[in-house]
Amino acid sequence: MRVGKWLDIGPVEQIEPGTARTLPVEGGEELAVFRTMRGDIFTIVNKCPHKQGPLSQGIVHGNVVACPLHNWNISLETGRALGGDDGCVPTIPTKVEGGRIFLLREAVLNPQVPADEAPKAAA
Repeated sequence: MRVGKWLDIGPVEQIEPGTARTLPVEGGEELAVFRTMRGDIFTIVNKCPHKQGPLSQGIVHGNVVACPLHNWNISLETGRALGGDDGCVPTIPTKVEGGRIFLLREAVLNPQVPADEAPKAAA
């Protein structure tokens, strides 16, 4: 059986605008799939880079989510902490086709922080 490059996780309508739903990943990190008030869909690992707060429970404003634990603002587009905060959460390539949400299979199974955001090794 041939496995597709993209995972169909369901209809866009399953996520109310301005909220998120979680997606457990067997053997991997739980994901948070967000739908902004404008209808954009973003997927990130469901852990704030600060204290691993559940980002899916945060408040969405524009393309940003505020962590419910310590109010860190995380870009849904890049996964980067905003303002004076420092950190990054892995993002998962996401697309919408025919009213359905698709996630890049490889990224779901192996989420990565962008190389320019990875912690630097101590010298």
